[in-house]
This record gives sequence, C-alpha cells and structure tokens, in this order.
Amino acid sequence: MRRKRRNHSPSFKAKVALTALQGDLTMAELIKKYDVHANQISDWKKQLLEGAEDVFGKGAQKAEQSEETVEALHAKIGQLTMENDFLERGLERIHGPRGKKW
Repeated sequence: MRRKRRNHSPSFKAKVALTALQGDLTMAELIKKYDVHANQISDWKKQLLEGAEDVFGKGAQKAEQSEETVEALHAKIGQLTMENDFLERGLERIHGPRGKKW
C-alpha cells in the first residue's frame, strides 16, 4: 500500500538541507532520521545552495521594491476611486439618480 502524500513545511526542508550540507551524517542516516527519500534530500540541498545568494542579495532588494510598488498601486487605486465617485455624482446631478433612460 502506498504512503499518503506528505507536504513538508519550508522550515523542515531547510533543517534537512542544512543538516545534509554539514556532512556530519551519511545519506542513509539522514533518510532514517527524517524519514525522507534520498532524492528529496538532494533536491532540497540543491535548492538551498542555489537560493542562498538571494538571502543576502537580490531577494532583499526585491522585497523592498515590491513594497514600494504596492504602495504606489494603492495610491493609484485610491485616486481612481475618487475620480469615479466624482464623475458619478456629476452624472447624478445631470440625469438624476438612476441615469438617463434611452
């Protein structure tokens, strides 16, 4: 019978990958300790090594840029909402509360 699919948390994956990088335990010991397949441990280890530079470099800058972008977009949304309300009130004055019926 097959095992039910498991979803591991990012913190668990990082812990396993860091343990694998330390090299204190063999792959067989890691498999037994964490009950995870060897291919999965190798993949997490590779992902950790590839993504490590983002922690100190581009990843931090991207987060700051995305926050600035979100703030600018929220400001634009507020401006457009105000303009729509203003124009809607103007139409109500001209054509009444329900608008012009054709």
